[in-house]
Amino acid sequence: MESVLEILKYTVPAIVVLLTSAFLIRAFLNTDERKRAYELRIINQKAALPLRLQAYERLTLFLERISPHNIIHRTRRKGMTAQQFHLALIKDIRHEYEHNLSQQIYISPEAWHMVTSAKEEMITIFNRVAGTVPPEASEKEIIKRIFEYFMEEDRQLPTQKALLTLKKEVNKLL
Repeated sequence: MESVLEILKYTVPAIVVLLTSAFLIRAFLNTDERKRAYELRIINQKAALPLRLQAYERLTLFLERISPHNIIHRTRRKGMTAQQFHLALIKDIRHEYEHNLSQQIYISPEAWHMVTSAKEEMITIFNRVAGTVPPEASEKEIIKRIFEYFMEEDRQLPTQKALLTLKKEVNKLL
C-alpha cells in the first residue's frame, strides 16, 4: 500500500503538469492558427479588393450602357422600323448583361439583384413602350415614346437605382 502511495506522489503531480502543459500548448497553437488565418484573410482581402472594385466599375459601365439615352444612340440605325429597333434594344441589353455575368461573384447578392432588376425593368419598359407603337413605324416614334415615358412624373431610371446601390457598397469597401 505504501508503495502505491509513493507511486501516486510522483505520478499525480506529473499527470497534472502533463495536462497543464498539453492545455497550454494547445491554447498557444490555436491562437497561432487563428493569427495565421487572420493574416491570410487580410492578404486575400488586399488581393481581392482591386478585383472587386473592377467588378463594380464594370457593372457601373453596364448600367450606363443600358440607360435609355446611351443605348438608344448606340443601337439606332437609320431606316429601322420600330419593331427592328425594339428587338435591337433588347438584344443589346441581353448581350451587355451576358458579357458581365461573371462580375456577380465579386459583389453582394443584394447589389447583383439590383443590377439584374435594372436590366429586367429596362427590358419591360422597352417592351411596354414598343406595344404602343405600330411595328412598321420608324425608330423615331419608339424613341420619342421611350423618352416621354421617362419624362412622365419624373420617373427614376431603374439603372439609377442600381447605381446608387453599387456606390453605397463601394463606399463601404473603401
